Amino acid sequence: MRRPLRFHPTRDDREIARLAVPAFLALVAEPLFLLGDAAVIGHLGTPELAGLGIAATVLQTLVGLCVFLAYGTTAGVARQLGAGRRGAALGQGIDGLWLAVAIGVPVTALGIALTGPLVAAFGAGAGVSEPAVDYLRVALLGVTPLLLMLAATGVLRGLQDTRTPMYVAIAGNVANLGLNVVLVFGAGPVPGLGIVGSALGSVLAQLASAAVLIAVVTRAARREGTSLVPRRRGILAAGRAGVPLLIRTLTLRASLLVTTYAVVAASTSAAEESVPIAAHQLALTIWGFLAFALDAIAIAAQAITGRYLGAGDADATRTVTARMVRWGVVSGIATGLGLAAVSPWLGHLFTPDTAVRDALVPVLLVAALAQPVAGVVFVLDGVLIGAGDGPYLAWAGLAVLAGYAPVVLLTGWAGAALPWLWVVFGALFMGGRYVTLTRRAAGDRWLVTGA
Repeated sequence: MRRPLRFHPTRDDREIARLAVPAFLALVAEPLFLLGDAAVIGHLGTPELAGLGIAATVLQTLVGLCVFLAYGTTAGVARQLGAGRRGAALGQGIDGLWLAVAIGVPVTALGIALTGPLVAAFGAGAGVSEPAVDYLRVALLGVTPLLLMLAATGVLRGLQDTRTPMYVAIAGNVANLGLNVVLVFGAGPVPGLGIVGSALGSVLAQLASAAVLIAVVTRAARREGTSLVPRRRGILAAGRAGVPLLIRTLTLRASLLVTTYAVVAASTSAAEESVPIAAHQLALTIWGFLAFALDAIAIAAQAITGRYLGAGDADATRTVTARMVRWGVVSGIATGLGLAAVSPWLGHLFTPDTAVRDALVPVLLVAALAQPVAGVVFVLDGVLIGAGDGPYLAWAGLAVLAGYAPVVLLTGWAGAALPWLWVVFGALFMGGRYVTLTRRAAGDRWLVTGA
C-alpha cells in the first residue's frame, strides 16, 4: 500500500507555485487569443469590434462547454498518478483526446450551418451582425483543435506538468498576433482580409498548438506502452464522467450569455447601440483574462487535490485546500487593485473610439471590486473538480443561474446603464457561487479517497 502524501507548508507552497505559475502564464495566454483579435479588430471600427463581441461569446460558449475535457481529465489522471498507476493515467488521457475529436467535428459542422441564426439571436443591428457572422463562420474551424488542446492540456496537468502547456500557449499567441496583423491589414503579396483574416489567423495558430500538445501526450503514452487506438468503452466512460462538469459549465456560460443579452437589450435605447455592446465586450474579455489568471491556482488545486485523494490522504487535502484559498484571496486583492489602477488607460489599447473608452472605465471599477471574491471562487471550484465532485457543482450552478438570470434580464429590459448590469453580475452571479462553494468545502462529503 502506498504511503499517504503528507502536507508540509513550505514544500507544498513551493509545489503550488511550481504548478500555478506556469499555469498562470498558460491561462493568461488563452484569452490573449481574443485580446489580440480585439486589439487588431478594434482598429477596423467600432461595429467590427461589437461584432467580435457577439461572435466571441458564441465561440467561447461552444468551446467553454467542453472545458470538462481538461478539468475532468486533470482530476482523473492526477488520481491515477497519486495511486501509482501512470499507464492507466495516460490511458484516460488518450480516451479524452478521442472524445475531443468525437465532439469537435459535429459541433464544427453544426455551428457553421447555424452561424446566421446564432448571431441573429442576439438581436443586434445589421452593422454589428454582419461582421459577427463573417468572423464566426471562419473561427468555427478552430473548434476541434481547441478541444484537442483542452484534452491534451488536462492530461499534462494531471501528470503535474504545467510548463509544456505554458510554452505552447505563449508560442501560439505570438503566432496568432502576427498572423492577425498580416491577414487583417495585408502585407506584401498577402491581401488584407479584414475581420475574416483575424479569424483565419487564430485558426492557423490553434491548429499548430494542438499538433504540438498531441505529440507530447502520445509520446508519453508510447513510453508507458499505452495504446493510442480509440477504445469505445473508455471514450464513453470519459463522456459520462464529464456530464456533471458539462452541466456546471453550461450554467456558467449561460450566465455570461444572458448578461450579454441583457446588455444588448439595454443598448437598444442608447443613441449609439454599438458603444455599450463594444464596451461590454472589452470588459468581458478583460474579466476573462483576469479570471484565467486567478484560475491558475485552481489548476494547481485540481492537480494537487486529485493526487492527494488518489493517495488516500484526506487530512492533507483539507489542509492544502485552506492554503490555496489564502493564495486565492491574496491574488484576488492584487488583481483587483491592479485593474482599478489601470482602468482609465486600458481602453486605449483596444479602440480609438472615445465613447467606448469612457463607457469602459466604470465597468472595470465594478469588476475590480469583485476580484477578491473571484479569487476564492476559482480556487474552490478547482478543489472540488479535482475531488471529482462534479454532481454538486452541477446542482450549485443551476441554483445560481436560476437566481441570477431573471434579475439581470429584468435589469437589462429596464434599460439600466452598463455599470449597473455589472453590479448585478458581481453581486448575484459571483456572490452566489461564493456561497455555494464555501458551504460545500466546509463539509466532508467531497473528500472521497482512492484511484
